[in-house]
Amino acid sequence: MKINENYLNLKESYLFATVNRKAREFQASHPDKKVIKLGIGDVTIPLCTAVTEAMHKAVDEMATKEHFHGYGPEQGYDFLKEAIQSYYAKRNTSLELDEIFISDGAKSDVGNILDIFAQDNVVLIPDPVYPVYVDTNVMAGREVKFMDANASNGFLAMPDPAVHADIIYLCSPNNPTGAVYNKEQLKAWVDYANANDAVILFDAAYEVFVADEAMPRSIFEIEGAKQCAIEFCSFSKTAGFTGTRCGYTVVPMDLVRGGESLNKLWLRRQTTKFNGVPYVVQRGAEAVFTEEGQKQIHEAIAYYKENAKIIAEALDELGIWYTGGINSPYIWLQCPNGMGSWEFFDFLLEQANVVGTPGAGFGNNGEGFFRLTAFGDRDNTKEAVERIKAALKK
Repeated sequence: MKINENYLNLKESYLFATVNRKAREFQASHPDKKVIKLGIGDVTIPLCTAVTEAMHKAVDEMATKEHFHGYGPEQGYDFLKEAIQSYYAKRNTSLELDEIFISDGAKSDVGNILDIFAQDNVVLIPDPVYPVYVDTNVMAGREVKFMDANASNGFLAMPDPAVHADIIYLCSPNNPTGAVYNKEQLKAWVDYANANDAVILFDAAYEVFVADEAMPRSIFEIEGAKQCAIEFCSFSKTAGFTGTRCGYTVVPMDLVRGGESLNKLWLRRQTTKFNGVPYVVQRGAEAVFTEEGQKQIHEAIAYYKENAKIIAEALDELGIWYTGGINSPYIWLQCPNGMGSWEFFDFLLEQANVVGTPGAGFGNNGEGFFRLTAFGDRDNTKEAVERIKAALKK
C-alpha cells in the first residue's frame, strides 16, 4: 500500500483553518475582547423567505407517500435546471438542460472536474488565487504554472502567447482581489484557449455582485466560449446557501477535446461518484429564481454592497490602495506602512481585534496585501472600520 505522496507537497494547513485557529487562540486568551471577523467569506443574512417557504413545502411533501422523493437524478431535477436556464436566457445566453449539472457547491465541482482530465495536463492559475485551485491540482500531481496578477495590471492577468497551458482557471469577480474582467479581456482568454486547445475553468460564484451592465457575469456571454469553457456557480453567496450547499456547473455540448464530449465525461463522472443534491434543497434553490426570490436576494446583496462601500470609504480616508468593493464583496488592500500580510493580520487582531485574511495565503503575489469581506453584520462592519482607523492613526 502506498499513499498519494502528492499530498505531502501541500502546505501543512489550509489558509482559512490557520486564520480560524489564530483568531480562536486570541479570543481564548482575551475573553474580555470582542473579536470581529471580516476574514472568511461566510454570509450573515439568513435564507430569504421565498427559499425557506419552498423548503418547508418540500419537507411536507417528503412526509407523504404521494409526493415522497427518494434518489433523484444525479445531475439535478429538471425544475431547478429549467429555472437556471431561464436565468441565463434573461442575459441572452442560451443553455440546454443537459448542459446544466446541479451540485453541492462550486468548491466541490472545481476540484472534482479534474477527474475528467489527464494527469499530465499543464495547469495555468492566477497568482494570487483561491487556494482550492492550486491545492486540488497539487493533490493530483499536475504541473502548475502561475500567471502574474499584480497591482500594475489591476490583478487581472492576461494570456501570454509564449506560455502553453491545457487547463486555465479564471475567477471573475475574483476571489480574493475583487477584480472583474471586462468582455474584451475575457475574449482574449477565450481566443487563447481555443488557439491552444485548452479548457477554461471559469468560477462565476460572485456573478450576482456585478452591478456594471457592461461587465460579463458569465463567460458564455463571450463568443467562442462554448467551445473552450466550463462554468461553475454557487448559491452560497448569491442566496446565502453556505450552510445549505447547492451550486451548479455548466458543461457545453460543444466542448470537445481529444475527440470526446466533456459533457458526457462529466455526466459519467457525476452519475458514478455523486448521488445528487437533496430534493428539499433543490426546491429552495428553485425559489431563488422566482420574482419574489430575486427581489429578496438582491436586498441581501445590496446590504453586503453597502458594507463594502463602508470599508472602501474608510480605506480612502486612510489613503490605502485597494481593488474590489464595487462589483465584488471583497476588498483587496495593500498593507500599510510596508507591513507583510501575516504581520498586518497580527496587527489588526491584536490592536483592533479584527480578523481579515492575509494575502500571502493566496499566493506569492498576495504578499503585502490583505483581504476584507463585506459579508459581515452591518453594525460589526461599522465598528470594525472604526477600530481599524483608530489603530492605524496611532
